[in-house]
Amino acid sequence: MKKKKRLVMRSIILVIMLAAIVYTLYGNFTKETRGEMAVGEQAPDFILSDMDGNEHRLSDYRGQGVFLNFWGTWCKPCEREMPYMNNQYEVYKDQGVEILAVNVGEPEFVINKFIQKHGLNFPILKDTNKEVLNLYGVTPLPTTMLIDPEGKITAIETGELSEAKIKGMMESIKPQ
Repeated sequence: MKKKKRLVMRSIILVIMLAAIVYTLYGNFTKETRGEMAVGEQAPDFILSDMDGNEHRLSDYRGQGVFLNFWGTWCKPCEREMPYMNNQYEVYKDQGVEILAVNVGEPEFVINKFIQKHGLNFPILKDTNKEVLNLYGVTPLPTTMLIDPEGKITAIETGELSEAKIKGMMESIKPQ
């Protein structure tokens, strides 16, 4: 009876160890397809349409700083930071800094209602199938990535941003 118990325990431990190894290997081999961007990496190019149907390609903003923000209308921290982003956009848009706010998977009607409610002036891009969200490995919303004029990610911030923080971030990616 003791031998049988020992065999069962060893088998369970072996299965758990194998599962951990398989999970670790899977995580490492699929990292590139999941995104998970890091500071210092080149920002992957993408094309998304704005609310007017105009296409925006990230690489078209080379030479400018890009404040890339992932958000949703249902996200309260996203909603609170949007007016701050709009205020700073008005200050920095003529200084070579662009905001690209990527809405993740919501209908146009809902997005347009949100834009009108908050009087937003910067480009709102639609990531209908969440392809760019997955490409960049974004999980919590809001997430903001700063991209310098050479196309490198210089900062990744998750969570709500204050207006002072947004101003400092914009200043940091402003072309010299």
